[in-house]
Amino acid sequence: MGRTIHREDNMAKSNFTRRGLLRTGALGGAALATPTLFTSRVWAEAHTGFTNAPQGDTVTLGFNVPQSGPYADEGADELRAFELAVEHLNGEGDGGMLQTFSSKALDGTGIMGKRVEFVTGDTQTKSDAARASARSMIEKDGAIMVSGGSSSGVAVAVQALCQEAGVIFMAGLTHANDTTGKDKKANGFRHFFNSYMSGAALAPILAAQYGADRKAYHLTADYNWGYTTEEAITSSTEALGWETVNTVKTPLTQTDFSSYIAPVLQSEADVLVLNHYGGNMVNSLTNAVQFGLRSREANGKQFEIVVPLYSELMARGAGENIAGILGSQNWDWKLENQLGARYSGTNAFVQSFGNKYGFPPSQAAHTCYVQTLLYADAVTRAGSFNPCAVDEALSGFEFDGMGNGPTLYRADDHQCFKDVVVVRGKENPENEFDLVEIVEVTPVDQVTYEPDHPQFAGGSLGSCNPGA
Repeated sequence: MGRTIHREDNMAKSNFTRRGLLRTGALGGAALATPTLFTSRVWAEAHTGFTNAPQGDTVTLGFNVPQSGPYADEGADELRAFELAVEHLNGEGDGGMLQTFSSKALDGTGIMGKRVEFVTGDTQTKSDAARASARSMIEKDGAIMVSGGSSSGVAVAVQALCQEAGVIFMAGLTHANDTTGKDKKANGFRHFFNSYMSGAALAPILAAQYGADRKAYHLTADYNWGYTTEEAITSSTEALGWETVNTVKTPLTQTDFSSYIAPVLQSEADVLVLNHYGGNMVNSLTNAVQFGLRSREANGKQFEIVVPLYSELMARGAGENIAGILGSQNWDWKLENQLGARYSGTNAFVQSFGNKYGFPPSQAAHTCYVQTLLYADAVTRAGSFNPCAVDEALSGFEFDGMGNGPTLYRADDHQCFKDVVVVRGKENPENEFDLVEIVEVTPVDQVTYEPDHPQFAGGSLGSCNPGA
């Protein structure tokens, strides 16, 4: 059910295995206090009326991802990860991160003894389509949890729907501040980092490498992720001395950015910031290089291009154009090999994913896999599928062994707090799977903010909704 594997996977698998790119190290999560198990099953006994309460010996999860549109590559990798997570929950395969997760509630017998099944949908990277798909999963397929998505506009829309319907939304790839800011919901949880965190991690490195006296021109995707990323990068770089000379919005449907790149040449800018993701970033970066920006000098300095958020998938699309480009990531498949046991769980996931699909996973795959396990674990610890039980079990939950180091699911806004990875496109990559290098990992305390920070103002988490 819901199996989505592209034809290129088998060829890539043989290449991945033959080249011996997967070098695993010692596995094992850092020691944390054993998580509380709600053995009294208060929720299970006192709160039995909730939307899509599982009947029989199975439980259905809904995986709603972009299978078409500019973020389709991320969506395909998310589906691969979801399928892998379900296999591991059901006791199939090598168990992956179930071995390294600091919580030991999951045992490979499904979720609370119920075998996990799943349905899938195509968000089309459009909010309306994503809501319609999620609604169908909930109302027709009986999904008790919805996850996925590679757009913050989609995440905000589907999160609101899940709040109304009384099911849990475990957000996929969503980076806008709004998801756990003004649009946060009690039934929604985000593992992925956000725009503010990218700015806090990236700005000091930009200033150190490019200087504090810089003039930046921003091209920004015209939706909430673009807006909050632009705000995060401008505020953090301006605090270190940069000047923002212009900000221009670009349509999400844009494929040729030549008309937006040309004015940059006439501006006073010596840095172009591309607040674009997925296919948009690949196309805008390609156009920028075609216009000669990488070889240009301005204000007596080498012209630079910055991509605040990117991934290995985007690097593959951009090819040699990604060389030297600085940006940030939620996770990187090389973390444990390069930086040690603090990032345990990384190798376990990479090993499982690589064996199944033939290439290393993206950050989109990682966050979706982790979200699925975190949901299953919360249900198991709470002893109930009731959304309010899951809310209680996840809010304030501290965990480790999932690839990012010690992580907190903050109760105030349901945002995960963890280290942030700053990366740069490799100048001379050795192979097609290793196109970015880790420049620095910014400690979690340097990207943590108060719940009422101005960039997250407005909105209320509210109360959980169990639905029926």
